[in-house]
Parts: sequence; C-alpha cells; structure tokens
Amino acid sequence: MPRRIRTATHAAAAAVVSGLVLALLALGIGPVPALGTALVPGAGVWDSAAGAELPHTETLDLAGLKAPVTVAFDDNGVPTVKAGSDDDLFQAQGYLHARFRLAQLDLERRAGRGRLAELNGPASLESDRFELQMGLLRTAEAEWAATPPDSPAGRALTSYTRGVNAWISELRHTGQWPTIFSLTGVHPADWTPVDSLVIQEVLTQSMDFTSTPLDYAIFRDSLGEQRTMDWFPVHAANDQRPYDPGPYRDLGIAPLPANVNSAGPDVPAAANRSQPRPAPVAPTGAPDPAGEATAARTLLDTIRALPATQVHTFPDSNAWVANGPAVAGGNAMLAGDPHLPTTLPSYWYQIALSSPETNATGASMAGMPGVLIGRNADISWSLTDAQNQSTVFYSERTSPDHPGQYFWNNAWHPMQRVEYTIPVRGGDTEHLAVDLTVHGPVVTRAGQTTSVSWMGNVPSPDLAVLLAVDKARDYQEFRTALADWHAPTLNFAYADGGGNIGVVAAGYFPLTKAGDPWFPLPGTGEYDVVGAIPFDATPQAYNPPGHVIATANQRPVSADYPYYIGTSLNAFDNGYRAARIYQFLESHPAMTGADFTTLQNDTTDYLATVILPHLKEALAGAKLDARQQAALDVLNRWDATMRPSVAGGPIWWTFWNDYLETTFQPWWDQAKVPVEKDRWYLKVSSALPSLDEDLEAWTLHDPANLAFTSPGGPTRTAPDAMRTAFAQAVSELSQDLGSDPATWTWDRVHTRQVPSLTDAEALGYGPVPAEGDRWTVNAADGGMNSTFGPSWRMVVDWKGPGSATAQAVYPGGQSENPASPWYRTFIPYWREGRSLPLLMAADQPASTKVWTLRPGV
Repeated sequence: MPRRIRTATHAAAAAVVSGLVLALLALGIGPVPALGTALVPGAGVWDSAAGAELPHTETLDLAGLKAPVTVAFDDNGVPTVKAGSDDDLFQAQGYLHARFRLAQLDLERRAGRGRLAELNGPASLESDRFELQMGLLRTAEAEWAATPPDSPAGRALTSYTRGVNAWISELRHTGQWPTIFSLTGVHPADWTPVDSLVIQEVLTQSMDFTSTPLDYAIFRDSLGEQRTMDWFPVHAANDQRPYDPGPYRDLGIAPLPANVNSAGPDVPAAANRSQPRPAPVAPTGAPDPAGEATAARTLLDTIRALPATQVHTFPDSNAWVANGPAVAGGNAMLAGDPHLPTTLPSYWYQIALSSPETNATGASMAGMPGVLIGRNADISWSLTDAQNQSTVFYSERTSPDHPGQYFWNNAWHPMQRVEYTIPVRGGDTEHLAVDLTVHGPVVTRAGQTTSVSWMGNVPSPDLAVLLAVDKARDYQEFRTALADWHAPTLNFAYADGGGNIGVVAAGYFPLTKAGDPWFPLPGTGEYDVVGAIPFDATPQAYNPPGHVIATANQRPVSADYPYYIGTSLNAFDNGYRAARIYQFLESHPAMTGADFTTLQNDTTDYLATVILPHLKEALAGAKLDARQQAALDVLNRWDATMRPSVAGGPIWWTFWNDYLETTFQPWWDQAKVPVEKDRWYLKVSSALPSLDEDLEAWTLHDPANLAFTSPGGPTRTAPDAMRTAFAQAVSELSQDLGSDPATWTWDRVHTRQVPSLTDAEALGYGPVPAEGDRWTVNAADGGMNSTFGPSWRMVVDWKGPGSATAQAVYPGGQSENPASPWYRTFIPYWREGRSLPLLMAADQPASTKVWTLRPGV
C-alpha cells in the first residue's frame, strides 16, 4: 500500500478506535472485563437479551399517558407512532428510543456529563475532564432552567423523559439489561430532561467546536506569520461557488445572551457595526506567540485524544434543492445526505410521528424528541454544517501577584471556580476544579493561561426550533423558526409542495471588537466577542433565478461579504463537492428523483478533472520509463470516477498527495512543524483544505510560485513538481500493487467500514471495497478505510401542495442489539446506493407488529 495511503489509514484507525467508551470494553481494560466472543451474535450473552426479540402485536402499559397510543412497525423496524396529543407522542418516542437504543443513550449522556470513567475506568478520565471544563453539563442545566415547563419544548422533554424512564423501570423489574450494564454492574440512572439537552450539546460540540486558533498559533510559531497567512488565508486561494452570491447587507451586530460558562462582569453590549473598530491594543504583560504555541500544543494533545465523535473533524455534508424548469413537472425537489461517523448503532433512528399537532417523518436523533431531518405534509428539509468559526481562544493575562485573578478591562477580576467529583471505576475518585473567566472556562495553563469562548456554551432553544420546523407549513414559518436556532451553526436546505426552495444559515456567527480571531486573542478586553451576525444578514438564498441551490460545506458567501465567518484552515471545505453538484444540476434540466439519487451516488473527483490536463501537459515532454508511460495511458483512459473496479483512482490519489508533499514538506521540515500534535490539520496531506486550494490555484494560475522551490533548492515550477510527484507515485504503487498499472484499481486500496461502537470486528460491517473519496459527492472520508460519510440519504420529490414521494436510508439498523434482525437492516441498501420509501404516518401500510400503549399506573 502506498506510503501516503498507509499514513491516512493509520490516522483514521486511531480516530475510529476512540469512538465511544465501548471501544475500550471490547479490549477489556483495567477493571472492565473484555467482552470478546460474548458479543458475537448467536454465540454469546446477546442471546439472552430481551432487546433481540422483534415486537409482536400486544398491549403495553405506560404510566403518564393520557390516552392510548399505537405504534406500528414495518418489516425493517421503522415505527409509525399515532397519538392524540404531542405529550403522548413524545412519551412514546422516548420509550422507543430507550427500548432500542438504551446503551447508546446512556453512553452519550455520560460523554457530555463527564461520567464515562464511572463506567470505563481511568482510560476515560481525559474525556471527562475536558467535557467538565468545556461545560456541556452547565449549559444543558442552564437551558433547562430557562425552558418554561408549559412551553412546547418543556412539555416535549418532560414527556420524552417519562418514556425513557418507563423502559428503565421495566428493566429494573425484569433484570434483562443490555449486556454492557450486566457485565460492568453499572446501570443507568433515571433519565432527566437535562440528559436530552446534554446529548444535544454533544452533537453541537461534534459539529461546532474546532481547534482553528490553536493550529494557527502553531503554524505562526513554526512557519512565521507571513507564510502562515499566505498559505492559510482567510479566503481560499481557489475559486469556489457560494450558494449566497449576494448582494449582502451590513446590518450591524446582534447582541449575544450571557455565556453560562463564563464568570466575572458582564460582557460589554455589542457596538453598532457602523462604528469604527478600535485599534489593537497590547497592554503590558500581553501574551507572546511562543507561550500561545505552547498552550496550543498542550490543548491539542487533549483534544486529539478525545473520542472522534466529540470534536468536529471532517467538513462533509451535502444538500441541494431545485425547482421550476430544473425539475420534471416544475415543482420542487430536495436531496440531503449529512456526513457523520458511520457506526453501529447509528446516530439516527427513523420514525414517523403523528398527532393533531405534529405530523412528520424522517430521522430522529436518539436522546431527543421530534424529527431532526425529514418532511411533513407541506415542507421538507435537510442540513449541512456551516463550517464557520464558532470557537475563539483567549490568552488571559495573569500574575503571581494576583493569584486566582485575571486582568480584563483595566482591572483585576477573580476567576470563578466550579468543582466536580468524577467517579472512576476501579480507581480513585477524581476531583476537578474548573476556573471561569469572562470569556469562558480556562482550558490550560501550560505556557499561557488560555480560556475558550465557544458559541455552544451560549444557551440555544434548539429543541423549540426543531418542534416548530416539524410543524411549519411554508418557508416563512420555517425561516421564522430558524431565527432562534443558535448552535451548532447549520445550513438548512428547504423545499415545499408549493414549488419553493431555499437555504438558510442559522446560528451564531461570533464577531469580535478587534484582532484576528483565527489566532488566540488577548483576553484583556480589547478583543472580546461582542455579538453575532444578525439573522437577516446570515447567508441565505430563496428561489434563485437559476432554480438550483447547493450547500456542501463550501464558503457560503463571496469575498465581499461584510462579516468575518471563518478562514480556509480547519473550516470551510475546498469547494470540490459543491462544484461537482452545481455542474450536475445545471447540466440536467427537468430532473427527477432518480437523478437526485444518481447525484448522491456520484463518484466523480472534481479536482481530478481540473488538474489532470495540467499533469498530462507536464508529462508530455518528459522522459517516461515503460511503467510510467503505462500509468499515464491508464490516466488517459480514466473518466475521473473513484469506482471500485476502475483503474486510475489510485494513480490520481497517490499523485495528488505526493504533489502536496513534494511542494510543502520541505518547508514543513525546515520549520519543524509539530505535526504530531494534530495530524489532521498540521500534517501535509489532502485532508488539509488550505493546501489543496493553494496547490490547485498555483497549478492553474501561478505555476512559478516560490513555494515550488524548496528551501535552499534549485528553482522549480509546478510542472517540475508534478513530474517528480508522478514518478514517486508510480514507484510507490509498483511496490504495493504490482508492475501493471492497468490492475491498479481503487478497490485494492480503498474500503468502507461501519464499525460497532464496541470496535468488535464481528459486530461491525466491513471493511469492504468501496467507491468515493473525500471530494466525491458520495463522500468517503476518514482515511483509505473510510468510516465517515453519508449517514442519512434522503430525496423528497414534491408533486404539488401536500403531495410528495420520498426515499431515505441510513447505514445501520433500528436496534443496537447485534442479535436483532434489525441491527444492520439498512446497510445493504445504503451500500448499493438504494433507498426505501420514506412514508408519512397516513401512508403506512398495515402492520402485523402493532403495540397499543395505554395509560398505566
């Protein structure tokens, strides 16, 4: 296997193994027994688990229901829930989530509450410390305290909680706990509304918390500030296609509510954006870049040791909409495939909900009531990550003469201290003290006392928004609901039965008084976050004249957008998926749902189509040996698709990574960039969008760029570097795949896997030879054994008001129990690019598996 491919595979494996705490249970660490063959379906303790049994028609008693509820299961385990009120509807949903995903629910709330070590022992202490520092639990508690009990969100959480606890109570009575609890002897406590909000916070962190300023601090310390900003600019070097091309409005700054994870005096009121920004101020004792780099290294050690599902890593999701002449019949269509780590069980639990108030179907998230992605009778929606910078790090000014204090706004202020006790299975109880400044929690004192201001710590009524979206009847109601969505920042794609389409970027885009927030900022007050972009000025598009809109994590606006939203490093994608989507949509008039499905499964590498003509031109005058000529012949026949059985993909992929390394690695070596601190965003590789964008732009428009000439080396141009990289790629592939380039097919180096959260190989799916790469619409990220990609594919084809056909699938199954027939149900469909009907409750066929849930005592 080529060296570049091996490196990516090893990095991906390290991320996947971290998963959630069950990954360690499979190995038997410390006081936790190894599960081993006990987890193998049909051969172990799963056989005795009640959760493996499929439902049959029966009547069940649920305390708290006001009236009977029916739950009808289809053959794949997808339930249709019909209730006389939302209260009963969401109680039934909580019961279903607990019945089929209790271990997952408990692990996710433990991750957010900082209680994994109680189950897993010392191995999870680092994660628990970090989450208690970050304050996910503090934020969730504040959100619940601010939720009126009689509000739709308050009632939904209370009802959902009753449903979860009904199943926990039943398990306490029968003793038939899921295996994880039986083996460890650590059983789940009663569910609370805060637990659901904690899980919401875990999802927010995984999509919104980034290390951007830490990586910039390290690059500045090693490469120098000028080169750092030349190679990692705010605006990408390549041409990208924004979904909101303008014109834009500068509407000033919207105030932010208080950050519940901060202390000290209130943050100053937001200044009007039309006022001049104050000049940067460097007070005596201001932090120095070397100290910031030391702090960054320490923090990155902690962040990269966390489970891969807890911090934002990959910028992958797709959604697009079309209407009018772009659609057969002239109405509207929507496609969405949010990309997340693929695991068994999945993030998603498919469900259809029906009550006099709510009528929605789609993907629900275990732990939360309602439907997160899907459709109702009138509208449909999906989402992608907005990729903006929501995390700002502050270098606090401290002094031995003022212990426990920090200098802010020309005065010394005491830090607020919050203390925690962390139970540790098989170890001593851990005591943790967390200090809070006006900016947020202190996360390290190594080199420089550093705090973090993260928008996920600002209370956000996300559940109230989702419940309103589930009920929305048109774009105005949809958009009005999203005005209150704050974190994570997401692009919500929309299509309705009236033929309307749109995309709305909802969430907090933080703005600072002064300074460059992509670096750590001084915490003395002059550079504070003072507000956010007003909702009416965020990126948005509605019924554009071109009749198509695509969002694929690209920068959503052009360079003349009047607000800062993020940089090219560790933020926006490089635009290749978006470019390919627009290319397809604009070349296919009168599209059908089948066309949208074809595009979701598209494996064209857009960058290859752009770069290969220049590579072939560079090789035209070169002396090639027989094998290099044979490899070039393969590329001349290749259609730039990353299909498993097609030769060409490995040559392109290995060449591009070697081209990056040939160009940039000498500079990294000279600067001694500490790539081991963050192998995703400090290492030279195709996973670093800024470098892909630079190299693309230079190859096309600036082939004599000085970066091609290595430090102290002879003058070199892009064609020179391309020839070197091509020769190196052919040599590597010859060593690993044999002497005949015609046999170098993509399936020999690239696989997909859907691992179990236990990391027990028998409980996962794959690895299997697979299509795609990180830039294809059918994305496969996370290394050459991809464990990250489309987590839910959906297409909704509107025929008119109240009439639509919809398809959906996700890579998993409804049950978390490996012995259940519903454990891997949907993987074959997902793997083959097929979907299943996504039906509203009224359209579901009769079922032979029906529960009647009746009020109990």
